[in-house]
Amino acid sequence: MPAVDKLRLEDALQDSPQTRSLLSVFEEDAGTLTEYTNQLLQAMQRVYGAQLNILHTELAKQLADTMVLPIIQFREKDLTEVSTLKDLFSLASNEHDVSMAKYSRLPKKRENEKLKAEVAKEVASARRKQHLSSLQYYCALNALQYRKRIAMMEPMLGYTRSQINFFKKGAEMFSKKMDGFLSSVSNMVQSVQEELDSEAEAMRVSQQDLLSVGESIYTPDFDAASPYINRNLIQKAGYLNLRNKTGLVTTTWDRLYFFTQGGNLMCQPRGAVAGGLIQDLDNCSVMAVDCEDRRYCFQITTPTGKPGITLQAEGKKEYEEWICAINNISRQIYLTDNPEAVAIRLNQTALQAVTPITSFGKKQEILSPSQNVKNVEMQNDRMVPQESDSIPESTELIAPGTPIQFDIVLPATEFLDQNRGGRRTNPFGEDGQEEDEADSLLQQMFVVRFLGSMAVKSDDTVEVIYEAMRQVLAARAIHNIFRTAESHLLVTSSDLKLIDPQTQVTRTSFELASVTQFAAHQENKRLIGFVVCTSESPGEDSMSAYVFESNTEGEKICYAINLGKEIIEARKDPEALAQLMSSMPLTNDGKFKLLNEQSEENNTVHGDGDQESEA
Repeated sequence: MPAVDKLRLEDALQDSPQTRSLLSVFEEDAGTLTEYTNQLLQAMQRVYGAQLNILHTELAKQLADTMVLPIIQFREKDLTEVSTLKDLFSLASNEHDVSMAKYSRLPKKRENEKLKAEVAKEVASARRKQHLSSLQYYCALNALQYRKRIAMMEPMLGYTRSQINFFKKGAEMFSKKMDGFLSSVSNMVQSVQEELDSEAEAMRVSQQDLLSVGESIYTPDFDAASPYINRNLIQKAGYLNLRNKTGLVTTTWDRLYFFTQGGNLMCQPRGAVAGGLIQDLDNCSVMAVDCEDRRYCFQITTPTGKPGITLQAEGKKEYEEWICAINNISRQIYLTDNPEAVAIRLNQTALQAVTPITSFGKKQEILSPSQNVKNVEMQNDRMVPQESDSIPESTELIAPGTPIQFDIVLPATEFLDQNRGGRRTNPFGEDGQEEDEADSLLQQMFVVRFLGSMAVKSDDTVEVIYEAMRQVLAARAIHNIFRTAESHLLVTSSDLKLIDPQTQVTRTSFELASVTQFAAHQENKRLIGFVVCTSESPGEDSMSAYVFESNTEGEKICYAINLGKEIIEARKDPEALAQLMSSMPLTNDGKFKLLNEQSEENNTVHGDGDQESEA
């Protein structure tokens, strides 16, 4: 006997479009069976009515008991039960959708714990109710697959036997072969009934096991404090809220079923036979966003940097796992021979990258111009190192969870000057009379790319720069941020200027006196960082670390910054300034000559603005 198709009870809670699509096949089968049963019952009732006379009273009684009664019981018991459970399942599904929509609209900024708990309890109740109704509905449909096999045979078998009993005198017309056939059919009906009873008991036990779970699987975001997150996923499926613009300022959120297929993000609305492509995930990026005061929102950005779709997850676990899965897929891990192993290895590497360490690299044995400014003092016009303190913990340097800025926004004043046709900064120091006299002593330009900046807690040691470098590079690797904008860093004896190479507009500037730390990476010589300390209010200082990648060695930039700070100190004493100028080599135009300047380095400044960082 062929196998019986069944609905999987384990899929009832997820309620995916694929399960709904399979459910529609069972529902259509049940509807067709109901229509056929009604027509068959009418035909059999006509046969039964034709026997109402004295000669056929016995035959009519047998037809009523063995032909009409089984089909009536099948229609009233099985088919009516399926129809009733279908209505209950539809009501429970609608109630769950309404409660989920209410939960998704909970505000993020003005969070009300009492309201959130009430709504979460309402969602849990609706979800449990839907789960119970779907399990009962699935069990009834599965049982119907067995019952329909015998429901049509029993009336026919009863009719045949009644006729045989009625025509006893013509019993010799029926051969032993017919008796064997009827016996075989009876045995098959009994076998199907036994199989149905066994399956019904198994489904009852399975239903009890599925309903014996705790409230955690029904309550959204139940384990928000410490959820278990699988960061090695290369495929993911589940319901998300999709943000759609309906006007210039109005939006709607639709709850749809999303799943990944290779490097594509697919979307399948409820009732659709198959899903459709909504976003190509290869080389894209994904990040958390704040959107319309909703929690757990994230946005997928295309490889060209164009913002893509905005989605909202149900809870923190789904939110984190969707972001990790999209990140893994965007790296095209799914194309490798063993994608799971590759995902595990990459995430372990990223985890090691963000694990706090006390130092980014080996400490130099001797103090160079890129070392701690606060650990040196002027003796006989020379920089003399002091003994450095022990290396502090990373949490003492940078607060955990400090946000990282990956771009420097053009200041509003410079933007207005640029649009008014104002004067632009000349990186070669040819501004004439308006140029400060002291600045003309030192003007050195370097090609750099800004990698990131973040607030720091201390500027007492260069370890804060190494820690900032580590966290910035780790964050870029985790979020797949590799492209950076090229800029010109102009070092003068008064400030540091970051200049746009195409428009020559100053993007931002830092007073040299506010630069309290500067250092180059010991292993990657092209990494340079410095700490800027500014006063936001009386008695309160704000410190930020800036990390750059240079086309030249970072030590040259540190040397230029150190020389600028020496000029600032020497300007306080004319004799010290003269002594400094006499001890340093000068160019033909009277400026300080820096570390073995090579003209070919300056020729690289006219290249394209966007490059891919090697950091």
